[in-house]
Amino acid sequence: MPVEFSRLDEFALITLNRPEALNALSFSVVEEIDAAIDQAVASDARAIVFTGAGDKAFCAGADINELQSLNPVGFRTQMRRGQSVFSRLDTLPILSFAAINGFALGGGMELALACTFRVAVPSARLGVPEVKLGAIPGYGGTQRLPRLVGEGRALDLVLSGRFADAEEAERIGLVHRVIEGDLMEGTLAFARQYTGMSLATLRLARESVTGALDRTVADGLKVEADLAAFSFTLEDAKEGTSAFLEKRKAVFKDR
Repeated sequence: MPVEFSRLDEFALITLNRPEALNALSFSVVEEIDAAIDQAVASDARAIVFTGAGDKAFCAGADINELQSLNPVGFRTQMRRGQSVFSRLDTLPILSFAAINGFALGGGMELALACTFRVAVPSARLGVPEVKLGAIPGYGGTQRLPRLVGEGRALDLVLSGRFADAEEAERIGLVHRVIEGDLMEGTLAFARQYTGMSLATLRLARESVTGALDRTVADGLKVEADLAAFSFTLEDAKEGTSAFLEKRKAVFKDR
């Protein structure tokens, strides 16, 4: 299948499985990603990990043949559909991780950008090269990229269409870690820093952080105070503070 869903410990693994096409995103693949996200949410997984089959590409972007067949109305409809699927990752109750094992280009990079965290092998290459085709990114690249790396760096990548190597991507904040050795082992080790926390608390923290750039500092501080106050009503806050005082490991129940 073009998209495979599997489980490994507390993780839901979603693998783009079109290695012969560098795991490119056809419209049907986008729909299968949506269905795989449904499976992950319905399970007891504590995080989602996206990766690509093979060692050449995470995802090399959209299926150009499909795009050529669309009129402007159809093109916009498909862009909005892809944006909607990827945007689901912003509001899930669990975190998402992109394990980038090669090229992450165009729609593939936009899928990675939609994830909470990105890790990559040293040979990874990331970019949004749509300008080289006479087009611009349409699955969220022009919106998420400047929020991650700043307007100047985003303009450089989007307007040149060039690829960033893993070292540059880590330096500018596009990826969080470069993984030496086995990518999946490294990704799961990185992810376990977070999956042992209270999912309820992580959700509140994400809401406060990710909305910061869309608010004034004054408005953001009010939201932070409200969410912080609410977090201390959770059972997990009582457990966390008790565990701290009793010098033991907290056992969170995600509520």
